[in-house]
Amino acid sequence: MKKKNKIKFFLNPLGKDNQFISLYRTLLSSILIIFFFYVSPIVSKIAKNLITTNKIVVNYSGITFDQYAKSSIEKEINEDKKKFNKLKNIFADIDFFNTDSEGNNSSRLSAITIEQLFKDTNYDLNKVRDTKMVNIGNSIDHLPKEIKNIENVKKRKKLFIQIVLPLIVEENMKIRLDRKKLFSILNKNVLSNQDKIWLDEKFKQYGVKNESLFLLKNRMDEIPISLAIAQAAKETGWGTSRFAQDGNALFGQWTWDNDGMKPANVDSTSNHKVARFKVLKASVRAYQRNLNTHSSYMMFRKERSIQRDNEGKLDSLKLVNYLDKYAEIGEEYIKTLKLIINQNSLTDFDDVNILPTSKKLKKII
Repeated sequence: MKKKNKIKFFLNPLGKDNQFISLYRTLLSSILIIFFFYVSPIVSKIAKNLITTNKIVVNYSGITFDQYAKSSIEKEINEDKKKFNKLKNIFADIDFFNTDSEGNNSSRLSAITIEQLFKDTNYDLNKVRDTKMVNIGNSIDHLPKEIKNIENVKKRKKLFIQIVLPLIVEENMKIRLDRKKLFSILNKNVLSNQDKIWLDEKFKQYGVKNESLFLLKNRMDEIPISLAIAQAAKETGWGTSRFAQDGNALFGQWTWDNDGMKPANVDSTSNHKVARFKVLKASVRAYQRNLNTHSSYMMFRKERSIQRDNEGKLDSLKLVNYLDKYAEIGEEYIKTLKLIINQNSLTDFDDVNILPTSKKLKKII
């Protein structure tokens, strides 16, 4: 059969005059249409895959941080082998809760005024121990000069704790909210541009240069309230030191910046100074960043991470064992901090939270 006749037969196998020609052509057209719609999605999908081979989808869902632990810690050790010559970046204020104007218009209140303010707002440490809530609206920017003249030791300690407690709780809350957001991001299949920008900011804030999520999780955590109060008490003599009074320095952190305060009895060959701050809150923030980033406290952070994973809460009396490098007296410093914590029942404050002043804040907390 010739080629032309074959085609003719295919189109009209029943003959030119057959009454079923129309039905046959309709059936053939239907088959071709069904085949087209069946094949089209497959062809489209194959073409799309070929065109978008370079597309990257970030998926952190169900991430296991342990798989990063060994390599990440090794990188942290290598990064931190060189001592910080300057701590200015650690002390730099970051605008978490609109803190650009911190200290610009603040004034130093007298001890009597502060005590009356606390009385008027019903701020009492026994009540805080009972309710586990503190109003951060009671935040004070500067220690009163008269605190060193309060002869009653119990009264002086009480005032000091009342002043520093809201500051520590507030800064811990900022870290807690950041940590909550971090885990929220890690559970996403695809990161938004805002998520990536936020992570970049946190990598920078916590000194994580290799963008290790394990290290960020390890560093982005709170400092137990009892430990922070104890260190502030030890470093300032319960608020009476020159550094605390003149520089709002609660934790005696060193700096090589020209704006620092020179210790009186320091070796003439030493160039370090004690960092000063605009307000007490900035000192707390710098202290947290110091413990969360400096190589000297790597084991502190490791123990804290273990406690988080195993217990879900932090034990200051165990964590304090890893702060021997905070002061030159080493082990004696640890013993002193434990004594301060125990004698003043400071662990009562470890689970204190912010008193919500709005439904929105209550929902966030």
